[in-house]
Amino acid sequence: MIDPNYPWPPLDQAWNDLPESTRAAMVAAGAGAWKEIFYGCATYNQTWRLARPPVMPADAFRELNEVCDRLAQLILESCQRRARTAGELTRLLGVPAEETKLLDTDEVLSEALLAAYRPDVLISGGVPKFVEYNIDSSLGGGFDADTVVYRYAKLYAERGILDGLPVRPAPSLLDQRFVAIRDELGLADGARVALLLDFDADYPGLETPDDFIRILSPLADRARHFGIDLVIAQLKLATLDEDKRLVVDGAPVDALFRLFVPNRVHASAGLDAVAGALAAGTLPMFVSSAAWLLGNKINFAWLWEDLDTLPKADQALVRRYVPRTTALTAAELPRALADQHDLVAKPADGSAGIGVLLGRETDPQQWEEGLRAALDEGGYILQEYMPADRVAMDFVRMETGETVTADVPYSLAPYLFGRTGSGGLARVGFPGCDSVLNLARGVLLTGILLTD
Repeated sequence: MIDPNYPWPPLDQAWNDLPESTRAAMVAAGAGAWKEIFYGCATYNQTWRLARPPVMPADAFRELNEVCDRLAQLILESCQRRARTAGELTRLLGVPAEETKLLDTDEVLSEALLAAYRPDVLISGGVPKFVEYNIDSSLGGGFDADTVVYRYAKLYAERGILDGLPVRPAPSLLDQRFVAIRDELGLADGARVALLLDFDADYPGLETPDDFIRILSPLADRARHFGIDLVIAQLKLATLDEDKRLVVDGAPVDALFRLFVPNRVHASAGLDAVAGALAAGTLPMFVSSAAWLLGNKINFAWLWEDLDTLPKADQALVRRYVPRTTALTAAELPRALADQHDLVAKPADGSAGIGVLLGRETDPQQWEEGLRAALDEGGYILQEYMPADRVAMDFVRMETGETVTADVPYSLAPYLFGRTGSGGLARVGFPGCDSVLNLARGVLLTGILLTD
């Protein structure tokens, strides 16, 4: 049950509640072991590494997951009020056909689409604010979040730093995802599941496929604990056999874990093979490409558009946690120009901060030109600007090994699989960073620790 007046604790409370000697030992240990902790994890930052992960009260994290789950349901319902099928929703959103790879346009919009989701949450004025919602199987950062925080936890355990203290990593999101894959697809024990990646995508490490697959190999080890024989491979190398079954690494697979985004995946013979197997009904897939449509940011505008028709509790939920959002239209342009300081313009189907305009950080002439260009292009939203609260975090300078404490912004991204909360990704800024928190701008990725 969601508490409409939940008193969110300060970002630094759980950390500062730990004994000073414990905090010092955690920072010193992390600063000395940063190479091992962050080995193989995605980043463009060549100057800084985190010396420790963020710490959050477990009850606050549970409350956040409850809010996440209800907002995902409200998003689905807003789509269902407007469209019955994936094809109808695609046309309503104005998504070009070339950006909806593997989509069954006749698929009925249902709760089955809520198998995997991860919102991006800023803490602004002490309250979580949901600035966008990723609903799809291709949710970035999960491997890094789990890997980093469990490496920290192992380091602390080896040194006895947290002995006797109620501090632990958030539940493994990788484990919960395997549970959801098994249960959602109804897989038999020992099912062979392909995890396919588009190695032509722009993401750190993909330029060396063999090394990237080797770094991900612990995933296959974990999958076996859940009765899944996981095969990690390049999407473009997949083929079809004579029975229209997808073949990966020389043998047919029983299911596909899709870890590529429908609007950015590169065309290939392997993608055609996946399409062929789906069309033949031989390939259960986690998750349907229709789920990706639910993550379109216009859905936040629809939540506000429908606000007065929602139950009172849901109205309060949207008002407290979702920044006011509207579609960018010609009618909205005068308001957008007048309220520049308090607005952000975003592509409705964008990601990684590409094409985002922050009103308060943009010259007025550039703001107007950018909005008019966005109007011509179509598919943009206007969202109320949410300044991210800053919190003191500890860093190690890679070149010298010195530790630095700096007030930085960070965002949280809880992962829910099969409607069940698990771990979370923290995108942490660094000394001297700007306010846009995404991988391309050098943010640092980690999971979170929870305290009782």
